Formats: sequence, C-alpha cells, structure tokens
Amino acid sequence: MKSVVHKRLLELEAEPLNPQLTRRMVWGDRLMAAYLEFKKGAVVAVHQHENEQLTHCLSGLMRFTLPDRKLLLRPGEVLLIPGGVSHGAEILEETVEMDFFSPPRQDWIDKTDTYLRR
Repeated sequence: MKSVVHKRLLELEAEPLNPQLTRRMVWGDRLMAAYLEFKKGAVVAVHQHENEQLTHCLSGLMRFTLPDRKLLLRPGEVLLIPGGVSHGAEILEETVEMDFFSPPRQDWIDKTDTYLRR
C-alpha cells in the first residue's frame, strides 16, 4: 500500500537552480507539483516536453512565449500547456508560481534539466 505524503510547502527542500530561480518539489507516480521563486529578469528558455503542465501564478508577472502568441500571466491566473507544445517565459517582476506536471518531470527529478541551470 502506498503512503500519503503530508508536507508544509515552504519546508520542502529549496533547490537553487541558478541565481534567479529556486524550486521546491513533491511528486508521486502520476503527478508533480513544484513551487518556484523567480527574481525579476529571469528567463526560462523556450523548450517543450511530453508532460502536460499547469502553471498557477501566485504573485508577480510572467510573459509566456507560445507558438502562436505571447501572453501575460498574472496572480490568480493559470495556464494549461499540453504536452509537446513549445513555451518559454520572461519574469517581469519578482514572481512566485506553482507548476503541476503529469506525468512527473523525470529530468527535474534526475536534475538533468540543464535549460534551467544556466
């Protein structure tokens, strides 16, 4: 039998990926949640992955680059990105957001997500 995980979000291990991004993660077999803190000016390079992604902006302001447009993501808004769709983001203000992935991002678990570690 699998066990239930109960954690305080901000007590999860903080993983600094670069000087402008810190991440905290929890995952199971089919779902991953990540709490990300960005400094103003951070850039997430355009990339794609097989995982479906839901991004929820908690505070700050992000400009997403999508195949057909750019859009601003503000606090309280969510963005659902299907697997295989390229996307990137510019952080226009200090930002806190949560990403949810299905299935979990194996590259994040294995720490092979080099596009974030620059």
